[in-house]
Amino acid sequence: MEQIQSFLPLILLFAVIYLFMIRPQMKKQKQEKNFSKELTKGDKIITKSGMHAKLLELNDDGTCVLETSAGKMKYERSAISMEMSQKLNAPEKKK
Repeated sequence: MEQIQSFLPLILLFAVIYLFMIRPQMKKQKQEKNFSKELTKGDKIITKSGMHAKLLELNDDGTCVLETSAGKMKYERSAISMEMSQKLNAPEKKK
């Protein structure tokens, strides 16, 4: 019984860390992976560096070709910002 009581704070600490740090991070990674899979040609996106572009090609090797005002560029799909791109494509709310 004493052994369980001595490990109880450690077990509770791990549970709190899992619930507030590890689990939300795993959920966000899953959402970003699904977002990357759902991208289609012609989507307007924003990269994590803030560049606005339009998707021209989606390659099987995890890259994509973007069209910007400067021309065409090849990027990794992981460089596309899920949050900013979703805000860009969300319909504007009427006031």
